[in-house]
Formats: sequence, C-alpha cells, structure tokens
Amino acid sequence: MGKEGDIRIPAEYEAEQIQVLEDLEAVRRRPSMYIGTTGTRGLHHLVYEVVDNSIDEALAGACTEIEICIEPGNIMTVTDNGRGIPVSTHPKVNRPALEVVMTTLHAGGKFGGDSYKVSGGLHGVGVSVVNALSEWLEVEVYRNEKIYYQKYERGIPVTELKEIGETKRTGTRTRFLPDSLIFEEMDFKIKTLSQRLRELAYLNAGVKIILKDEREERKQKEVFKYDGGIASFVQDLNRNKDPLHDMLFISQEEDNVQVEIALQYNATFTETIFSYANNINTEEGGSHLSGFKTGLTRTLNDYARRYNYLREGDENFSGDDVREGLTVVISVKLMDPQFEGQTKTKLGNTHVRSIVDSIMSQQLSDFMEENPKAAKAIMGKCYNAAEARKAAKKAREITRRKAALVHTALPGKLADCTSRSVDDAEIYIVEGDSAGGSAKQGRDRRFQAILPLRGKILNVEKSRLNKILNNEEIKSMITALGTGVGDDFNIERARYGKIIIMTDADVDGAHIRTLLLTFFYRYMPALVKKGMIYIALPPLYLVRKGKEEHYFYGERELEKGLEEIGRKGISLQRYKGLGEMNPHQLWETTMNPETRKIKQVQIEDAMEADKIFTTLMGDKVLPRREFIQAHARQVVNLDI
Repeated sequence: MGKEGDIRIPAEYEAEQIQVLEDLEAVRRRPSMYIGTTGTRGLHHLVYEVVDNSIDEALAGACTEIEICIEPGNIMTVTDNGRGIPVSTHPKVNRPALEVVMTTLHAGGKFGGDSYKVSGGLHGVGVSVVNALSEWLEVEVYRNEKIYYQKYERGIPVTELKEIGETKRTGTRTRFLPDSLIFEEMDFKIKTLSQRLRELAYLNAGVKIILKDEREERKQKEVFKYDGGIASFVQDLNRNKDPLHDMLFISQEEDNVQVEIALQYNATFTETIFSYANNINTEEGGSHLSGFKTGLTRTLNDYARRYNYLREGDENFSGDDVREGLTVVISVKLMDPQFEGQTKTKLGNTHVRSIVDSIMSQQLSDFMEENPKAAKAIMGKCYNAAEARKAAKKAREITRRKAALVHTALPGKLADCTSRSVDDAEIYIVEGDSAGGSAKQGRDRRFQAILPLRGKILNVEKSRLNKILNNEEIKSMITALGTGVGDDFNIERARYGKIIIMTDADVDGAHIRTLLLTFFYRYMPALVKKGMIYIALPPLYLVRKGKEEHYFYGERELEKGLEEIGRKGISLQRYKGLGEMNPHQLWETTMNPETRKIKQVQIEDAMEADKIFTTLMGDKVLPRREFIQAHARQVVNLDI
C-alpha cells in the first residue's frame, strides 16, 4: 500500500500496462507540470480538457451540442453528441480503446493524425490527466446503438468496460469529482467557466454550448451559440461603440491552415485585438498576429498611395495609425501548433505568418475596392490617427526638452522613495492634496512614493493620445511611472513594482478610480496584465472603546465587530475621505504592508473588461444607464 493519494496497481494488470500507470503516477506526483497549478485555475482546467475533446469532435464536423453541468458536491459532468470514444479493443495493448484514452498520456485520436485534422486543448495533455487527478471518474459512451460504461478511481479502472443499455444517440458523457488530496480549492465558479465556454462558442460557429449549475442556491443556466462565429464576436465587442462600416469577415484555407478574420473599425481611439490558434487564446500573439498586422499596414498604405490619401513626401501610416479604433478577432486552426512564450500562449509556427499576411492583404484589398464608402471611412480614421500621433510626438518632445532644463525630470509634487529596487518600490496615486499630505507624512519613505492628483483626470476613452498628453495630471503620472506611453511604452523602465490607487470611498473617489483604471487598461495594459496595479481599501469606520481602536471596512464587518466588542461605551466615526485620517491612522490602516488591505487588479475576462470600460466611459448614455440599473443593488458602502 502506498501513501494516501498514490496509485495502487491492481494485481490483475499485466506488464504491458505498468508504463501506463507510471505515467499517471507522475501526473499525481507533479500535477502542476500538467495543469499549471493545483489552485482554482488548475481545477477549472480539468473541465476545459474534457470540453476540448468534445470541441475536437465539433471541429471534425461530428458534434453540434455540448452540455457542461455542475452537480451538487462539485461533481462535474460533460456530455456531447459526437461520435463517442471508440470502445473496440486496442490492438497494441489488448485493452478497450476507451480505457487506453482514459489511462494513457497523449493517447487520444488527435495524436495519431488520422481522426482529427486539427485539435484544441491548451497543452494537449488529454483527458487521462483529468482521470488521474479525480477521486473518481465515470464514462458513458453512446455508440453502435449501445451504452458502454466504465469507472475509474484516481486513474485506475475499477470496473471493466461493459454494456449497460441501448440507445439511438451517439456521444460521450464524462462525470468526475476532482481529488481533494490534489486541489487546494474544490469550488467550481460558473463565471470562470462561462468566459471560456462563450469564447469556444464564438470560435466554433453553430456549436451549442450549455452551462448549467445545479448546486443549491446557485441554480442557473447559460446557453452559448453563435451562428456568425467570430463575426458575432466582433459585433458584440462593438455593440456599444459606433462602427464605421459593415463587417469584413474572411474565411480561407491555405496549406492546411484555416484562417478566419473578422474586423470592423469604430469611432473609438483604441484597438481591440483577440487572436486564437486552435481555440487557444494566444495572449502573447505570435506568427498569425504578426502576419495580420503586416498585411493590414501594407495594404492600407498601398490603398492610401493609390488614391492620394498619402501624397509624395508624406510618411506612411504606422501600425498604430491603421489600428486605431479597430476591433478584430483572428482565429487560425492548424496541425501541430507550436506554442512559445512565458505562458505558452504565443504561436511559433513561422509559416503561418506569410499565410495570414497573404490572405489578409488580398481580402482587405478586395473589400476596399468593392466598398468605397467603407474605404473612405477607414482612410479618414487612419489619416486623423496619423496627425494625432505626430502631435503627440511633438508634445512628448516638448516635455523632454523642458525636463532637460531642470535638475530632475520627475514631477515636483511627487514625493519619491529612496529605494531604487523596482520590486520593493511602490507608488500611491492619491486623490487630493489633503490626503496626499497625510500619505506623505505617514508613509515609509524607504520604499513608498506618493503622487497626489488634483481633481479628476481626463476620460481617455473619449480622447486621442495627443489630447491625453496635454493633461497635466496624466503627464505627471506618466513621468513618475517612467514607462512612457503608447508606442513609447516600455515596461522595463517601470520605476515601481506596485502602483496603488488610493481614493475616497465615495462617488467622486469611485469615479477617479475608474478614470485611472481606464487609462491604465487602454494605454498601459502591460501593467495590468503583469499584476502591477492595485486598489487601496481604506477603512470606512473607526470604533473606539476605552483605549482600544478598531477599524472596519464595510457594513457587515462593522455589525459583526460591534457584536463582538459590545455596544456600550463606544464611539463610532464614519470616514468620508482619506483626508480625515491623520498620518499615523493612514499608515496603520491603508499603507502598512503588515496590516493594510489592497486588491490586485486582474483581467479575468478580456472581452468583458473591454465591454465594461466602453459602457462606463464611452459616449453612449443608454448602455451606461442600463448597466447602472442592473448593478445598482450590488453597490455597497458608496456615500451618495
């Protein structure tokens, strides 16, 4: 007997199966090598591995519906109407093919190259890893007008494959309970799952994906089905923006690479690009994105020269010029994708670049010729972006020249820290001079810098970069952070490892915080993606009883605290702003790393984040009103 959680090898297994079991033992010993983490992300990755098998059936044209159901007890069930995993005996190991798939790493049909032309799966580790990391897993296969069943415990078959009934349907149903010996958290989150499943529905036109939560008090159902595929994706991204022309949708195959591109310009000043390879979100881009950008820039410059939007002596439009206000989704599907980069989300297949470049150039050129009204709108957008870029460049040069005339290039109101270690240093961006004064006195000057802002910064969602660079508060912030902005941005020049937004807990404070987050998300997104942006959470209440002081951060926490403290002989203070705290209080509650509360800003769902910023900060009033009405009840502790 091994230790708890080890795989125990049944006596009836023959020698040829030993390697299989060793594979799964390796998975259990080092699960993070196979699913990235044993935290909540790894837990959800189990679901994606099973769903990817169903998506592969859809890519092969054999599956139209996938249902994912969270049962009470966090049991997960994934059912599809594909062909059903083969159940006949595998000739090499003399075991059912289903059992081989469920117990052998990389044993699916996709690795043989015959069953699937292309396949998804984030790292292709397969359903056997899900089996190995589950307390138990059972599979029903609907095939040959029969129902087949087999059950496993921690990767080991505990029943033989057997027939349990008859059916006219086809498909596979996988039901499993993740192993609590492996995972730190066992709670499936429907919001996390819905993001990935919605994405898969966009990327696989016409496939119906149903997500159900049948746990008590959480019961809900979502259905994702987009007949327009990625064209529907772009349409939804542009829903609260003003599109400048009809959608351009490209679908073409070349050298066994299937390329789909949907693009549409809108009246905003930022680009929104999502790229995928075999259904995997390539957050770091890669060869397909490079090919798209090259083809786009060259084609639009050629058109501009041909029709005199650019004259002799004019410089070409830059890549940033031609992507201003562009919303685009790029999806490629190919055999044997190679993923590179820090998070293995960068497509490395070099031949894909020229294929996408060629297809993009030809199709966009045809679109511009056949749609002169759309072409004129796109050219106007590019020309105005180029003029704004030149103005922004001049503004930056003037700022640099001014900075060269003084002893330091840092803004005068910045109280810098003495540490020069980026990892240790942090900057508080503080609302108002009053709070800024308290923060400067209360901070630890060794590693904490303070930058007070006067009033509200510009809403960057409605402005081009040249106008943004004329805003004094934003200029101070850019200079203090050291990274530059726009095409001048370089994260390696960041002066602080943590950028902490500290505003009052009222309507104005929330607005300033949203304006700052919009700026970082649109013009310094790398800071958000690297987890460098934080929000400070100052307390709302101070309760004194005798010489004791207790701070509380919300209504519920206060009520619970008062029950524990007792309500006799207390004084209660409600803070309306940071300026009401003296430096010592501000340090103890909001700035001391040992006692403070700060929230790291993360992008869980890039599509949803883009839509929220557009809704809250864009030009259209109606979507904003609807959003506020829908979410008003969720707002707590807002002093109106």
